Amino acid sequence: MSGMCSATALLCSLGMSPVAWAEEMQLDAVNIDATSQPEVSETEHSRDSYQARKATVATRTEAPLVEVPQSVNVVTNRVIEDRQPSSLDEAINAVSGVKQGNTLGGTQDAIQKRGFGTNRDNSIMRDGMQSVQARNFTPTTERIEVLKGPASMLYGVQDPGGVINVVTKKPQLVEARSLSAFGSSFGGGGEQIDLTGPIGTNGLAYRVIADKQNYDYWRNFGSIDQSVIAPSLAWYGDDTTVSVAYEHMEYSVPFDRGTQINTKTGKVLDIPRTRRLDEPFNVTTGRSDSLDVRMDHRLNDTWTLRTGYAYSRNYYNDYQSRFISANYNTGAVTRRGDATRDAVQVAHTATVSALGNLYWGDVRHEVLIGADYMKNDRDLGDLYRSANKTDFNYNAPVYGVTAEPSTVSAANSDQTDHLRTHAFFVQDAMHLGEKWILQTGLRYDAFDEMTGKGRPFVVGADVKDSKVVPRVGLVYLIQPDWSVYGSYTESFRPNTSIASPIGDLPPEEGKAYEIGTKFQNDAITATVALFNINKQNVQTSEACGTETCTRVSGEVRSRGLEADITGQLNEFWSVTGSYAYTDTKVLEDPILKGEPLDGVSRHTGAVYLTRDFGHVGVGDLRAGAGARFASRWGVNDGAGKEYYLPSSKVADAFVAYKVKLDERDVTLQLNLKNVFDEKYYTSASGLGSPAISIGEPRQLVARVKLDF
Repeated sequence: MSGMCSATALLCSLGMSPVAWAEEMQLDAVNIDATSQPEVSETEHSRDSYQARKATVATRTEAPLVEVPQSVNVVTNRVIEDRQPSSLDEAINAVSGVKQGNTLGGTQDAIQKRGFGTNRDNSIMRDGMQSVQARNFTPTTERIEVLKGPASMLYGVQDPGGVINVVTKKPQLVEARSLSAFGSSFGGGGEQIDLTGPIGTNGLAYRVIADKQNYDYWRNFGSIDQSVIAPSLAWYGDDTTVSVAYEHMEYSVPFDRGTQINTKTGKVLDIPRTRRLDEPFNVTTGRSDSLDVRMDHRLNDTWTLRTGYAYSRNYYNDYQSRFISANYNTGAVTRRGDATRDAVQVAHTATVSALGNLYWGDVRHEVLIGADYMKNDRDLGDLYRSANKTDFNYNAPVYGVTAEPSTVSAANSDQTDHLRTHAFFVQDAMHLGEKWILQTGLRYDAFDEMTGKGRPFVVGADVKDSKVVPRVGLVYLIQPDWSVYGSYTESFRPNTSIASPIGDLPPEEGKAYEIGTKFQNDAITATVALFNINKQNVQTSEACGTETCTRVSGEVRSRGLEADITGQLNEFWSVTGSYAYTDTKVLEDPILKGEPLDGVSRHTGAVYLTRDFGHVGVGDLRAGAGARFASRWGVNDGAGKEYYLPSSKVADAFVAYKVKLDERDVTLQLNLKNVFDEKYYTSASGLGSPAISIGEPRQLVARVKLDF
């Protein structure tokens, strides 16, 4: 990353620093305080309320949600504490328009946004920087920001559905310590310690989070093992804030592709949902590391310089007995032993920007000028491919007959995907009087991506290109707490794959229009949005004999309506609710034209209500319940045959009781997930007979937390 001039190329091309430019234009400064723990007020609000007032994900600044011309949702820390989710998709499943995508057998985060997205699509960030971690919802998570619609102007190579930003817990200048433990009705549990506070009296603070989990997988074999250690330091000076955060995770999770579609009936196999179709050796083990270094420095009352560097790494090995086909008359299953050894993905991300808050004449400008750089490399070592065997029957399974795969496939080994991007961007939010806000942005992104595989190595694609991406939005404040808005945004991403290409693979490009209205007072944040997204040159998988090839499918569309509400109804009741109508369709494709996008329910909704009963007996009582709904959704076999999965209705509830023990707070909490034990399905993957992921059955989680 080059110095200040590369970050502020537009100003430096004039031979001026941001400070000199502001002085030359004789602009009046707006006095803002950007250095005194910028996250604290919103962090404290997030701990106490279901309502979020601000988010950084939509503008890379601390913008009030009511002033952002795009749909943004925030899952606050209070929601996370109450609902106790165990994964990223569970944490955000009450947000409109999002749904679990292809999780690679439950081993990778994958979120669809407005119908778009899968694992490794660059859409998941930690504190606004690219993350390649397999599991991003970790014990360090403070809250989660969801920006829907194209985000390439802000973050570069992206699908047009949106991005997920996991905001992590920061060191605090007020001492706080907690110790917690939980147990699951599945068997097993975990424990965690979280320590934070000042070091001395000069603005230095620390935080250490350590977490260990070991509990049984809910199906007929397997377990989830995860350990995390996360130390961090921050210094909050008068004009400068510096932070350094590190996180290390080790994990072992089932590689479980779920159940299968019976292609004769068009429905899921009629077997118990706990019955697995693979082997006990279907496990992914790995370790991930992340390092985040930030510095914010106030240059003067007008300009603030922000710099950051993030390192993210995920290393894993896996084995699997993979379903290939079945005789649906006899139940005999043909499976293949697969494995991936020494797989590693590493991302380096650097950013530098100048944020100015100033007047030019009678117009207040919030100007952001900066540069980004990303190096994202994924390399797989040995790929095992054993011979197909028909030694398993899903009606009368016998496990342990099939041996672990051990045959290296030279043609499939050394899978490689290397991506480089560098970008320059400028954004201006112009406050045109008290009512109008015009937000414009432009980003120049240059990328270089090379993919391939095999021994000897065969390059699948080697693409170098650049793109200028615009963004424009207009907000009208009917009242200070009520706005209407409209926006136009674009997205792009290179079209490369380790799979053999069929024809040319031009870059994917998306265009989106959105109009909506927002309401935000001291208690409630609500949004209603209408959107239309068209994406061209969409990458699609297609069977090529025994392997999978890739091609582009022309054009797809997603359009619909979304509504969200979060906050406090009164001093006793809190609410989080949503509804989404999402209509997706393949517009141009020789095979899939007219079909919906895989995994997208046309109607989804959720509502959760929580009551704070106040002091009851010897402590404070809090309880809540709610449910989410998803209409039926489809998955295509890749050859034009559409299968549909049934609708689902899943309810959850919790009760928490806080008491004093020797002047220390002790919280006892029970979470009952899937109260009515609904049998439902969450996502799909694969061609031919699609693999279907199954939602978890009823589970009771008991938790105790001591603040000391």
